[in-house]
Order: sequence, then C-alpha cells, then structure tokens
Amino acid sequence: MRDLPGLLGALTPDAPLVERHLWLLALLEWIRGDCRSVDAAVARVELLLDATAVQPELGERLRAWWRALFSGLDLAVLLSDYGFSSRSAFFSELAERLRHRLLPATPDTVDASELFSLVFSSAFDAEWLLALDHTHLARMTQCMQPQPVAPAATALAPGVWQETLLEAITICTSQVRATGFAPELRLRMRAQAPPSAPFHALAAAAEAVRTRYLQTLDGHAADGAADATRLETALQQLRTQLEACRAAGASVYTHLDEHGVSVSLVFRIRQLRERILRIRALMDCLVGEHPAQSTVKLVAHLVLVGRDRRSLRSLVASNSSMLAAKVTERSSEAGEHYITRNRAEYTDMLRKAAGGGVLTAVTTMLKFAVMALGLSAFWDGFWSSIVYAASFVAIQLLHCTLATKQPAMTAPAMAAKLKELDSVQSLEGFVDEVGNLVRSQVAAVAGNVGLVFPAVLLLSAALQALTGAPMVGHETAAYVLQSLTLLGPSLLFAAVTGVLLFASSIIAGWTENWFVFNRLDSAMRYNPAFSTRLGAERAARWATFLRNNISGFASNIALGLMLGMVPAFAGFFGIGLELRHVTLSAGQLAAASASLGWAVLREPVFWWCTAAIPLIGALNLGVSFYFAFRLALLSRNTGQPGRRRIRSAIWSRLRHHPLDFLWLRS
Repeated sequence: MRDLPGLLGALTPDAPLVERHLWLLALLEWIRGDCRSVDAAVARVELLLDATAVQPELGERLRAWWRALFSGLDLAVLLSDYGFSSRSAFFSELAERLRHRLLPATPDTVDASELFSLVFSSAFDAEWLLALDHTHLARMTQCMQPQPVAPAATALAPGVWQETLLEAITICTSQVRATGFAPELRLRMRAQAPPSAPFHALAAAAEAVRTRYLQTLDGHAADGAADATRLETALQQLRTQLEACRAAGASVYTHLDEHGVSVSLVFRIRQLRERILRIRALMDCLVGEHPAQSTVKLVAHLVLVGRDRRSLRSLVASNSSMLAAKVTERSSEAGEHYITRNRAEYTDMLRKAAGGGVLTAVTTMLKFAVMALGLSAFWDGFWSSIVYAASFVAIQLLHCTLATKQPAMTAPAMAAKLKELDSVQSLEGFVDEVGNLVRSQVAAVAGNVGLVFPAVLLLSAALQALTGAPMVGHETAAYVLQSLTLLGPSLLFAAVTGVLLFASSIIAGWTENWFVFNRLDSAMRYNPAFSTRLGAERAARWATFLRNNISGFASNIALGLMLGMVPAFAGFFGIGLELRHVTLSAGQLAAASASLGWAVLREPVFWWCTAAIPLIGALNLGVSFYFAFRLALLSRNTGQPGRRRIRSAIWSRLRHHPLDFLWLRS
C-alpha cells in the first residue's frame, strides 16, 4: 500500500478494526510522502478526491469505510480531552511521557485519542491540513458524508457529527466547572457571591445551546426562524459565561502575586484557560461561519498539542515556566532594595558594602582558622560552611551588603518591569533601570573589595602583635597566591561560583514563597500556640521579622553551605573544584600579602592575582545575573522578539552613553 492504487485496492469497509486502522496509517504516510512537502501533500489529497469523484463505487466504499471507522470510536472524548494533562505532578507526568516514548503504541485500539496520536504523529500534518482550501474541504466533506439513510444505521448520519461536537462541549464544560469548584481556587478568586458563581451558570448555558441546536436540526420544527434566534441567544449566553469563568480564573493570579505562588494552582488555571479556548473552538466547528475550516484548524491544533503532550522538552519548559513564576515573584520584591536610583541611595550602597567588606575580613580569618585545624575534607567543608553562613547572616542582620548576592535578586526585579515594553519610552525606562542596576553592582563590589583588603591587613597585623604570628603561614600564603593567579583556573571557578549564587537566590525565592503561601507570618501572629507563649506583641514582632528576613536567611545559609560543602563533595568524586568569591578571594589575597610582607610586591604572581580579582567579580556577577534574568524572562513568557528589542536598546545605550553604567549623571 505504498501508492494510491494499492491503497484504494486494499480499502475494505468490513475489514477488522485493526486492519482499518492500519489502512488509515498507510493513507496518512502516503499523503506525507518522502519529501515532506506541503504542496506535494495537498496534491496527493487532490489525487485521492479525484479518484473518488470519477469512481462512484469507490466513493461509496470510502464513505462506508469512514462509517465503520468511527462507529467504534468515541470522538467526543478525543475532541474535548486530547492534549490535556491528567496530572500536575512533574515526575508522574514525566514517567507517563517516557512510557509513551519508549513503549510502542498499537493500532489495535478503540481509544480515539491513542489512534489519533499514532496516525498524526508529525507536526508536518498540521502544516498540510492548514494548507487545504475551501474547495478541498468541501470535497472532503462530501467524501465523508453518508448517503441519506436511517439515522440509527450509521455512525455519521446527518446530525451525528453535530451531536458529537455538542457532547464534546458538554465534557469540556464539566471539566471547567470541576476546576472552578476546586477549593484551592474558590478561596483565591476575587470577591464574588459566591466566588464560583460563573461556573454555576455554565452548565445551564451549555445545556441551553444543546437543546436549541437540536431543535434547529429537527426538520419538523414549526418556526425555524424563531429557533435560530433562540439558538443565537443561547450561544451568546454561553460565550458570556465562558468569559466570566476565564476572568474568575485569571483573578487567582492577583492573589498569587500577593500571597505566594503554587505550581499546582498555576497548572489548574492554565488548564482552565485552555479548556475554555477548546470550547470556543468546538463552538466554531458547530455554528461558525465556516465550520469545515474551523474543524480543520481544530484538528491541526490537536496535532500540535498532541506532540507537545508527548514531548519531554515541552514538559520541562512548561514546568520551568511555572517554577520560574513561583520563585521570581518573591525575588523581584527583595531585589528592589538592591537597586540605587539617586545619589543618596548610591552613597548608602557604598556604606553598606563597606560594612560587608569589614565583616568579610573576619570571615577570612575564621576560614583560615578552620584550615589550620587540619580536619578531613568533609569536616573542613562543614565547619567552613558554618563560618560562611554565620558571616553572611551577620552581614544581613547588621544591614550591610555582600555584592555578589545582589545580581540573582535584582534580575527578577528587572524582569518585573518587562510587562509593558510596547513603547519606546517604556523600553528606554527599562534601559535606565539596567544602568541603575550596573551602577549599584559597581558600588557594592567597590565597597566590599575596597574595605576587605585593608581590614584583613589590620587583622593580620593585630594577630601578629598579639601572638607573634600572622593570620596565615608562609606555605599557606604561597598556596593562596598560586591558586588565585589569573594564569590558573580561577576564572572557571568564579563562573561556577556564579551558578551557586544563582542557586542560592532560587532557594531564597522558593523559601519565601513557601512561607508566604502557607501564611506562616499570620499563624505566628495569631495562633494561640505562639501568642500565648510569646505574648501578642512579641509574637507580632517575630512574625514581622521573619516575613522581612526569611528570604535573606535562606539565601545566606544556602550560599554558605554550598561554598563550604560543594568543593568537599566534588573532591569525593576526584574533581579538584574550588570556588572563587570575589570578596573572599580579595580577603585571602590580603592575608597572603600580610604574611609575605613587602617583598610580595616584587613577585609577578601577586600582580596576576590582583588582575584576577576584578575578573572574578565580573564572572560572579555576570553568571548569576544571566541565569536569574533568563529565569525571570521565562516566568514572564518574554519571546525572542522582545529579547532582541531589549538587547538592541542596551547596546545602543552602551555605544552612546557608556558612562551611564558607572556613575550618575550630574
């Protein structure tokens, strides 16, 4: 059956079910051809239609074959449910898609959805379907339309296709109502009486459409014009209720923005929207101006969503989008505090960064103290993690700043401003924010590095005076210089550190979202278990304190643990991984310089290490910001055209006003 004569010769309406399905598979493969050309596929469809037109017996046999094919298939379920996921859990859905990908499907099935995915297995099918014009569709309809016989004797008698569409609309309506009545959505919809009121009326509106439409199909109706008017009124009422349901579901996003994001809720809302769109498409197939064209569009859409439904990449992309929304909404709020927009804020950032540099000098001293204990790799990494985490938390509580933590927090804040980039003015405003961000980062790095170096020198001098020994010995100092040099792998390690900085922001965003979504601040404030033991005033203070600082605690503790433990775990697998944090690296260079004395200035390795410090900072900042900004763009569903406009605007500002990214204009 590789050519048309062979296909038509094998066309047997009363063949067993599996043979009918195999013939359909062969027909679609013949239409696609080897070259996968849309024009060639359309030409083959024309050839098939011509053959049925000149051979009436063949046309009748083909119509009988279609009746036999669809007699055992539930098309309503295919039209209503195909392409929708049955579960929101990532790993369950992943296992299901892997099963479909690894295990072959069989054409010996009565499941219309399974047969559809087997027959229309290529995205090319959507292309040639959409290329069919009005003439092709009219002729195809005639080929599939049975001769007038008793309605009970055929699966595709006049009106049966319309009843199938009505049944699919009913199924989709039931799914929409079930989603609208879900408790987690009802609690988060905007204030209504009751919150799910639009969903109550949806069933009656759909049933009214069904009743009115069946009346118009009844050839014995007394007043066809009145029936048509009543049908149009019912259709308009259904469209109104669908829009009300869509608006009610969209109102949940406002609550999520204010009170935390749930992946399960986002999944439900997206499914709700897609099902409403499916109902509208089914209505177009039923009563649209061009039902045949609408039907082909729906079939082409099912082809594409079916491929997405089977795609692992699509699953990862959709879940990444939901996770991005879950994380970045919280991070964008925190990131606003790290962007300076005027001279006073810029000066304050320098002051806070200077404080962070001084505290990091103490961190450097404690890190070398842990190294001096000569512990095993695990315990050295563990206690180093404790030192880092405690130091970072102290910096947070003293309202100081660690420069490298900022990019991953400010990137979501920048992406939050991408909602309105349609005008040149709004795009320029976004570029202004980029300039504000870069200036803030420069100020923070300058404050950290500018103070950590002299602070470490002073600490080392104080230890020398008190104990007679500097902060580190000569061997350790020489090792520090050899490990930090620009001629080694320091830049690679700095880029890896940037990834960890980004990961700490993800943990921070997830933790704060979890805290807010579960309303733990309200529980601490009002739950008797807390208010009775702590007192109402103290419980309120603790609730406010944790609400304002939980993100910072999570980020700082996670970053500290990763800086200490990641090299230890990498060493377990024989990977010589070290991390390069710009402020800590500057402190280590200062400690090594204090140990070696003024003679170090004559050593080339010192200057190679000095040259590496700004590049380490640039990679720390750049890598973490890049990943955070990409994630934020994903959460905003910003496409390639929008990203190109952003890049073009930033490069234009760099060419014409490069100093805007370093300091404020006077």
